[in-house]
Amino acid sequence: MGDTDLLVDWTGYLIDDQFGSHARRARLVHSARWISCGQADDEARRSLAAPAARDALSKLWPRAWSVPRFRAFTRKVDLVKRAVITGITGQDGAYLARLLLNKGYKVFGTYRRTSSVNQWRIQELGIAEHANLELVEYDLTDQGTSIRLIEQAQPDEVYNLAAQSFVGVSFEQPATTAQITGVGALFLLEAIRMVNRKTRFYQASTSEMFGKVQAVPQNEHTPFWPRSPYGVAKLYAHWMTVNYRESYDIFGASGILFNHESPLRGREFVTRKITDAAARIVRGRQEILELGNLDARRDWGYAEEYVEGMWRMLQTDHPDTYVLATGRTESVRDFVNLAFAAVDLPLHWQGQGIDEVGVDAKGQVRVRINPRFYRPAEVELLIGDAGKARTELGWEARTSLEDLCRTMVQADLARVEHDRSF
Repeated sequence: MGDTDLLVDWTGYLIDDQFGSHARRARLVHSARWISCGQADDEARRSLAAPAARDALSKLWPRAWSVPRFRAFTRKVDLVKRAVITGITGQDGAYLARLLLNKGYKVFGTYRRTSSVNQWRIQELGIAEHANLELVEYDLTDQGTSIRLIEQAQPDEVYNLAAQSFVGVSFEQPATTAQITGVGALFLLEAIRMVNRKTRFYQASTSEMFGKVQAVPQNEHTPFWPRSPYGVAKLYAHWMTVNYRESYDIFGASGILFNHESPLRGREFVTRKITDAAARIVRGRQEILELGNLDARRDWGYAEEYVEGMWRMLQTDHPDTYVLATGRTESVRDFVNLAFAAVDLPLHWQGQGIDEVGVDAKGQVRVRINPRFYRPAEVELLIGDAGKARTELGWEARTSLEDLCRTMVQADLARVEHDRSF
């Protein structure tokens, strides 16, 4: 069956299902023939320009998008950009979805088929019922699912944010982390190569790839030395993105993002664990906070600002790798001090090593060390140099760590007061 026959076949299904009118059906069949032959006039273009028609096409016959002339035609009549966000229910995915929706995008957000959709973040941002947001089941570990996702969504941009992203868990589940975080990115890149190489791809890389740092601060040219299965998996995905960029001429951008936090951060991450505990302790819901390495130093920024940087990376003329960071590093202990000060419960520190404790003004121990929270291989210091992003993207971090911590504490206080736990 040739291209023309396929388009006519699809048009018949579409009109029978959506429009009914025999005259309308005949006109669209005629238009489909002209488009497939590269001879469409304005009337032919208008007859197949409805967004509803193109959405129906994605569901009824996804491979129609592989017909070059039809794909080119739809790009001319469809001015609405389409984006896929893997991991839309996570912190970054939710903020990025809101950003793109506000810019007029049609957004397809993926979630794991093995679990129910956890929508609390997109609900908090008020976008869960947005008309241009569609949630899609997706299995990162299956190549066929990745191909179908790209065929059906036909995105202009793909943001790969889905991962097993908790470093501690990666030591317990290294194989799973490698498959989801590393190979999952490869499957998406390969799907883009097979379906539409014009699709732009963003890979969420991480400062954890620097690990045992070889230079201070770290930038795009700093050698990598990951110290966790998570960091290794992310490094694989990063280099695959670079390889597809150089080998297949795919627009693959890699964002090496340093730690970025927000009230939407999961409680398994240390910053949110700290702000949640500070709120609970001051309200009498918790007695003590247990942590691991208080001396680990990180470059912490505000997640909502960082997703703006992701978007900017895909708007450039040429794909590249960019570091996003604040250029400031503080210890976990420093962050604890900020959080407890934000609830008017300042701490002072006593003891050394694993016996160190944080004590309030009444002499009550509020923070102590639990060795089980130490990692098998620690990353002691991360601080990024985002000069390239500032120069080429016009991006820079704006929110101070003090303001970020205060915002997170206030959100957790509100959750405690309303008995909401996320």
